[in-house]
Amino acid sequence: MANMQNVRTLMGDQDPANRVKNFKEVALGYSTGAAMNEADRCLNCKNRPCVSGCPVGIPIPDFLRKVADGDINGAYEILSAANALPSISGRVCPQETQCEGMCVRGIKGEPIAIGRIERFVADWAYLRGYNEKIEAVPSNGHKVAVIGSGPAGLTCAGELARFGYEVTVFEAFHVAGGVLSYGIPEFRLPKAVVKREVEKLEKMGVKIELNMVIGKVLTITELFEEHGFEAVFIGSGAGLPMFMKIPGESLIGVYSANEYLTRINLMKAYKDDAPTPVLHNKKVAVVGGGNVAMDAARCAKRLGAEVHIVYRRSEAELPARAEEVHHAKQEGIIFDLLTNPVSIEGDEKGQVQSITCVKMELGEPDASGRRRPMAVPGSEFKMEVDAVIMSLGTQPNPMSYEGTPGLEKNRKGCVAADENGCTSCPAIFAGGDAATGAATVILAMGAGKSAAKSIDEYIKSKK
Repeated sequence: MANMQNVRTLMGDQDPANRVKNFKEVALGYSTGAAMNEADRCLNCKNRPCVSGCPVGIPIPDFLRKVADGDINGAYEILSAANALPSISGRVCPQETQCEGMCVRGIKGEPIAIGRIERFVADWAYLRGYNEKIEAVPSNGHKVAVIGSGPAGLTCAGELARFGYEVTVFEAFHVAGGVLSYGIPEFRLPKAVVKREVEKLEKMGVKIELNMVIGKVLTITELFEEHGFEAVFIGSGAGLPMFMKIPGESLIGVYSANEYLTRINLMKAYKDDAPTPVLHNKKVAVVGGGNVAMDAARCAKRLGAEVHIVYRRSEAELPARAEEVHHAKQEGIIFDLLTNPVSIEGDEKGQVQSITCVKMELGEPDASGRRRPMAVPGSEFKMEVDAVIMSLGTQPNPMSYEGTPGLEKNRKGCVAADENGCTSCPAIFAGGDAATGAATVILAMGAGKSAAKSIDEYIKSKK
C-alpha cells in the first residue's frame, strides 16, 4: 500500500555548529529504510510529469518503484542506464525546478525527494562494488575526441563508450571533473564521488588525457588530421569570470568566485602547507546570489571569516537553490539584500579595506522577468571588509575552438549548437556551458547525452 503522506522523509545533516569547522559533506544521505519509505510516496502517475522535467530522461517512476519494493539492484540498473553520473546529479542537480518541480505530490504537499533517492541508489551500488564489475564494450573501430571532462564531456564520453566508440577526453587541468572538481566544494560534492564516477568511465574504456590544453597543445584541426578522430565534442565549459567594472576590482583581496573556489577545491589552499595558500580573511563580502556565491560564502565561513552575501535584489529573486540558501543561513552567512557595490577601497599597500554599497529598490520587470533593481539616491554606505569575492557568472573561454575553420559562434562567444549538439561543422559537436553559457550540471549532462546520440548517428551515416 502506497505511503500517502504529503511530507518528505527527513534526511540528516551535519550540525551547523560543527560543519562550519570542516569541509565534510553536509547532507548525510538516506538509509535503506528511509529511501524505501520516501520512494513509496510515488503515485506512479500515468503521464509521468517528473520524466519530462529530467534533462537526461531517467524513467523516474520505474526506479522509484524498485526502491519502494526493496529491489535496489534493479533500481540502479534503471538509473545507470539513463544517467552516466547518478551519484553526482543526485547531489547537485536542482531537482526542485526540474523533476521534483513537476511532481504531482508537490501540488498538495511536498514532492518526492527524487534527488535524495538517486544519491542513495548510486552510493548503495558503489559500496557493493558495482564499479568493479564494469567492463568495456567491444570497440566498433571509430574514434571520438571529447574536449573537457566536466559534466557535459563525461556524460558524452560515457554514452559513446556504451556504443563501442574509442573515446579520448582531453582535460586542461591536472585532475578530471571540470567544474565538478574545481567549482563545487567538498561539503556539497565530495571529490571522492567525482573520482569514482571518472574511474567508472575509465573502466568502460574511456581514455582521459590530463594537462592537455586544446587550442594550445593541439588544435581541433590536428585532432582530425593527425590523430584520426572522426568527431569532436566541445564540452569545455564556461570558465572566464565576469566582473562589475567598478573602481578597486584590481586590489589585493578581490577574487573571482572561480579563482577562490579553484584554489580551495582543487589546490586545497585552505591547508597551512598549501603551495598557493588563500588568505584567512576576517570579513568577506561575496557579491552575487547564485549557487556559486553560496559555495564561495560557505567556504569563506569555514576559513573563519564573517561572511556577507551582497545581492542587489530581494530574497525572492535569489537564483541559488533554496536548500543552499537554507544551509548558508544555518551556518551564519549574513544576507545583505537589495544592496549593490559601487566601489572597493584599499589601504596604502593595495589591500582591500572596505566596500562602498548603495541600497536598492525593485522597479518594473526587466528582460529576465524579474523586477529591475534601482539605486536609492543618497543611500551609500561603507562596509569594512578585507576580501571581496565576485560571483557574477562566467562565460566560455574560446581558446579550445578559436580559429577552427567554419565553426560558428553565437553573439555571446559560445559555440553555436542546436538542441542536438550539432554545429556548423558536420563532425564537430558541442554542449553544456561552452554552447549555452553558464548553466546547471544536469543541463550540461543532458546536452552531453544528446550530442552523443548525434555523434553516433553522424558516424553511422558515413559508413
